[in-house]
Amino acid sequence: MRLNTWLDKTRRSWGILGCGVQGRSNLEALTVVYKSLEEVKAYDIDARNLHRYVEEMTAKYGLKVVPVASPRKAVENCDIVVTAGPILKRPQPVIEASWFKDGGFASALDFDSYWKPETIHSMDKFCTDDREQLTYYKKLGYFSNIPNVYADLSEIVSSKKPGRENSDERVMSMNLGLAIEDMATAILIYEEAKKTGVGKRLPL
Repeated sequence: MRLNTWLDKTRRSWGILGCGVQGRSNLEALTVVYKSLEEVKAYDIDARNLHRYVEEMTAKYGLKVVPVASPRKAVENCDIVVTAGPILKRPQPVIEASWFKDGGFASALDFDSYWKPETIHSMDKFCTDDREQLTYYKKLGYFSNIPNVYADLSEIVSSKKPGRENSDERVMSMNLGLAIEDMATAILIYEEAKKTGVGKRLPL
C-alpha cells in the first residue's frame, strides 16, 4: 500500500505537543511527506522550550509555527497530531475525544501519556509499529486501558490490512520505537559519512 493511501496528502494543519528532539524530528519527517502544510500549532509545558522550538522550526522550514497555550489548542481542528512528551507509567492524560477531529491522524510517541483512555477508544483504527513490543510494555505496567490493536505497520505496508478507508476515520498509531529502524538509519548515515569524508572512526 502506498503511503498516500494511509495518510492523505491534503493534510494542512498539524499539532505537535512536546517540543524536544522527537517534536523536531517528526516535524522534519512530515515536511518531507507533505507539501500542503499551512500551519503548525506547537505546545510544550516549558515556555522556553516552546519559544526556542517556534524560532528554530520557523527559520529551518519557513513554516507558520504558532505557539499555543494549552494542549486543547494544539489538538483542535488539526489534521495530524503528534504527541512527544515524557513516557509515564502513571500518566495524567488530558486530550479529550471531542478535541480530536473526524478524519484526523494521531501519532502517539509518548505512549498514552497525553491521551485519555476514552479518546484512544474513540479511534476507528488503533495501530502500533509492533504488536509484540506493545504486549511487552503492557507487562511492564504501561498501557492500562487501550483498545485492541487493529494492525501493526507491517500488516498495513504489506496490504494484509487496509489503512485509512475513508476521509472521516479517526486513526491513531502508537509507535514504540524499534531497533531495526535505528539500524536501517545508521547504515544510511554511515554510507553518507564515508562518501563525504566526515566523522571519526572509533574502536569498537
